[in-house]
Amino acid sequence: MGETRDIEREAGVNSDSSATTSTAASSNANILFDNNHPDAPIRDAAGTRSQDAQDLADEANSSPPTPRFIQDETSWKRFKWVPYPVRRWIKATVKWTKGPAVPRRFRIKPLFPQVQQFPIVLLDKYLPNKLHRAIVVLLLYAVWILSFAFVLKNGQSVSEIAEWGRLVKIGCGSTYWIPGNGCGLDGIDCRPFDDGGFPFRCPGNCGSYQVLNPYAVGDQEVIYKPLVVGGPPADGDGPAIYRGDSFICGSAIHAGVISDATGGCGVVRLVGLQSNYNSTKRNGITSVPFDSYFPLSFTFEPDIKCSSRDPRWSLLAISVVFTTVFSLCVSHPGLFFFTEFNGLFWTVGLAMDTPNYTDLASLFSRELGLYLPAMFVAWVMYDKMGIRRTLKGLTAHIEKTIFWLGGAWVGSLTNYTFDFIPIQRLTGHDIHQQPGARAALAIIVIILTLIVVFQIWFFRQEARLRSHLKLYGLFAIGLIICLVLPNLNLRIHHYILALLLLPGTSLQTRPSLLFQGLLLGLFINGIARWGFDPILQTALALRGDAPMQSPLPVINEPEIVNNQSITFSWEEPPTPLYDGISVLVNDVERFRTYFDDSNSTPGGSAGKDGGNAITTNVTWTRPSGLATEPEYFRFAWVSGGSRGDYTKAGRWDGGSDWTEMKAGPSLKVRDQVSRVDPGMEMAREVMVDLRKRGV
Repeated sequence: MGETRDIEREAGVNSDSSATTSTAASSNANILFDNNHPDAPIRDAAGTRSQDAQDLADEANSSPPTPRFIQDETSWKRFKWVPYPVRRWIKATVKWTKGPAVPRRFRIKPLFPQVQQFPIVLLDKYLPNKLHRAIVVLLLYAVWILSFAFVLKNGQSVSEIAEWGRLVKIGCGSTYWIPGNGCGLDGIDCRPFDDGGFPFRCPGNCGSYQVLNPYAVGDQEVIYKPLVVGGPPADGDGPAIYRGDSFICGSAIHAGVISDATGGCGVVRLVGLQSNYNSTKRNGITSVPFDSYFPLSFTFEPDIKCSSRDPRWSLLAISVVFTTVFSLCVSHPGLFFFTEFNGLFWTVGLAMDTPNYTDLASLFSRELGLYLPAMFVAWVMYDKMGIRRTLKGLTAHIEKTIFWLGGAWVGSLTNYTFDFIPIQRLTGHDIHQQPGARAALAIIVIILTLIVVFQIWFFRQEARLRSHLKLYGLFAIGLIICLVLPNLNLRIHHYILALLLLPGTSLQTRPSLLFQGLLLGLFINGIARWGFDPILQTALALRGDAPMQSPLPVINEPEIVNNQSITFSWEEPPTPLYDGISVLVNDVERFRTYFDDSNSTPGGSAGKDGGNAITTNVTWTRPSGLATEPEYFRFAWVSGGSRGDYTKAGRWDGGSDWTEMKAGPSLKVRDQVSRVDPGMEMAREVMVDLRKRGV
């Protein structure tokens, strides 16, 4: 027994000694693996030792660990050219993007929750059955659609004006003189120039309709303002007279015939050739002066009684009321989102920002064609781009209405809410030529940068920053590819900008509600008004009617005979592709002369080289009765049926003085009229019918 106790005691002593040794070894290993030491080896992020670290711990007494900086060198062996401090910053940044160890999920805690949830409590109390709620929702839809359709239809109904007949609906940019050279040589396709007229009806907000590329009026170039040339006489005695290529609706606002806010109706009468168009500022529009003559002018019949008001504001009020009711009373994110999306889309497309159209059926058909693909994109935005995440479980219904729905309405009405920003199109050409555009763009970029930094902080707190950085990295790669594609230009449209930025709002915070609503409204405005325009466009499509930088004719010093005629000659074209020349006189094409043809016009003649039978000059004879009026001449090369850029205007003062045109191109006239204004086509038919009836 005594021996047994001695053995057990000895074993216990040995055991304690082993434990002590093991503890000491562990302590030494822990000292060796102290991460606070600058040369300590790197341990895994979870705080547990990897197999390599365990092996090092087992050999702690025989071999020292690899210092941290040596392990860093090993992990960056392919990027040794990167300086060590830079590597440290990169690693720290990558680690920072991971976010906190315990992510935080942001949720909006409603202010005054009992007030914000009061409509939901009432529904739970009086309509606990889901079927009953569904019936109420359908009834609200029906009331909304019927009231909207009734007001829209009633607004489209037009009265007749005694002796003039039914009103013709025209757009804000409608002109009787077809843009460019659409009226043909001597304006023959726009005749008659006088003894005619028609009743018209304009929508609201036409005072902000502007020309987006330089438009030549004599030796002036009008841009970023309404094209209204003329007005009341300088002495104020007589009716307002406007040049034939002026916007009819803008001129009617300037003359006080209709209101800019609500539109209106009236009767336009053609008064033929007029001269000395005066410039005045009236009703928020400053008209453009022109000190010469133009073959077609118009005025407005006084004291015309007609009733026509644009229904857009009534339709907006109806939609705002119903969308607000749904926002306050609906907690399901899907029902809320798709209801609001539909309300905004159809209100913008049918009332607030419509294209030119002649009848309601054609407008509805166009919007329906855009609606189906837009709904698919709406589902993608809701289910895949974060809108569901933002709206799910949101109980702050008043704040949702103010921030999300209010932002959506502001974004969808950009033609009103952001009209003060001097950026019409997000292209390099427009930004450089539009006054104030670069400063406005700089301010917008600064604001967006601050918002991005703000959102990055929230995403990091939710440990979702890395995934979104990867997504936006893919976006950046895609945009770079679009930028380097040959013969194509990147165009960031309304809806593209909204889709790019929308994933960055997938947070349930008050700022994200506002940003998300604004972007959704921006998407709706872009699609409902302009459609799914391509993100890549050719230079010709982007240019429109802007100068295309083609070669310009070099005109020799003209010959003036008896102050009645002027003869122009030119140097040879730079390439045989140009086989003719076009000449504008006071912005009307008077000559379209081919070098191997002797065609001439009533206003002048074309001279030929007898030996080679090549046209070498044109002669313009001043019309009788206009001996004192100055005249403006512009020239462009012709290649087959197409024309290049016109020169800037040279001025003949009616005597012996000739003012040479300045360098550079002026307005580039389209080779063809790309889109015929349907309203003006109908107006011409109405005018022909009125002339047959002797009105």
